Amino acid sequence: MKSPQIVLATGKRKTAIARATVRKGVGAVRVNDRPLELVEPELVRQKIQEPLLMVGDRSRTLDISVNVTGGGIVGQASAARTAVARGLLTWLKDDQLKEMFRRYDRSLLVNDPRRKLPKRPGGRGARKRRQKSYR
Repeated sequence: MKSPQIVLATGKRKTAIARATVRKGVGAVRVNDRPLELVEPELVRQKIQEPLLMVGDRSRTLDISVNVTGGGIVGQASAARTAVARGLLTWLKDDQLKEMFRRYDRSLLVNDPRRKLPKRPGGRGARKRRQKSYR
């Protein structure tokens, strides 16, 4: 079977949405048009690199471009990580890799469904309430 010219993959976390494009290339990984090496803080960079490190040398022949919108930096990193992992899986078509991703961390393949609890009346947030006085 012929390998595809380009693969599109998505990932979500809270309100962050990531779209990854995988194509043949020289191993360049870009997040919002910036090289992955320049992404700060380092924790975010390492989070996005996890699926690439697990794949190993097979990712050296692929260019990956990720566009991320919405949310905060950690939510964006988790969304980008999921998008990259799904893109690699679709491109490589490897069942062992899929099982390895699933054993390591299920959120590499599945969007995290958790959302922020909405604020409710009677307090400053979702859970915090104003104090009650009886006297």
